[in-house]
Amino acid sequence: MLTLQEKLEKVKDFRPIDDVFFEKLIEDKNVCEEILRVILEDNKLVVEDVIVQCSNRNLYGRSVRLDALCILGDGVKCNIEVQRSNNDNHLKRARFNASSITVRESNPGEHFDNIVELYIVYISEFDFLKGGKTIYHVDKVLRENGIKIEDGLHEIFVNTVINDGTDIAELMSCFIKKEVKHSKFPELSAEVSRLKETEGGAQAVCEVMEKYEKIAVDEALKKERIHRIQIMIRKGKMKEEMLELGYTIEDISEAEKQLLQKV
Repeated sequence: MLTLQEKLEKVKDFRPIDDVFFEKLIEDKNVCEEILRVILEDNKLVVEDVIVQCSNRNLYGRSVRLDALCILGDGVKCNIEVQRSNNDNHLKRARFNASSITVRESNPGEHFDNIVELYIVYISEFDFLKGGKTIYHVDKVLRENGIKIEDGLHEIFVNTVINDGTDIAELMSCFIKKEVKHSKFPELSAEVSRLKETEGGAQAVCEVMEKYEKIAVDEALKKERIHRIQIMIRKGKMKEEMLELGYTIEDISEAEKQLLQKV
């Protein structure tokens, strides 16, 4: 059992852009609302609910990485993701998450007019679009005449490295600080302080950290199981033999699928 001092020590170096800390931070609807009002430039925006990745209400599963799915006052959905690693195709990652949410939020036989309106807000610690801007809005435009078309998907990419002197840039500067005390962002400042300076806040962050650590261990163990099964498949072992050794049909199927993809 960690002491209060040990808990406070564990969370002191976290910043809002760090996954574990962001998850607890964004759970607060007031914080989420303050952030989205700045990024979406809408002072009347209302956040009704927030579902975070590690909560028991995560309906999408670990295979779909959604840091925070927000439900706005008008029913519009908004997924906020923070990204520190620059080792992925970020545009395709955003597209995948948007597609996953759209499918999950749609009903069979539903008219396409009723498909969910969705905002993707992607906050990164680097300017991967390399345009020298703090924020980028992706629009769909007809090539032949330049007319913008709307299909209900709004993709917004924000970064913490470009400072263009706007409120959005000021907000992003807070995301990479260990201490946040900014008069323009009172909700964010107050919640960062609570999570870092109180026993209840530090305990909440530590619990999320433990969940992520367990997920990482589980995924490493699964990867090792799949590797062992693939070795047995290559040696000609039958599925029944692997089941007798305690491997699950799900792991065997996954191992077979991965082998086929390598062919």
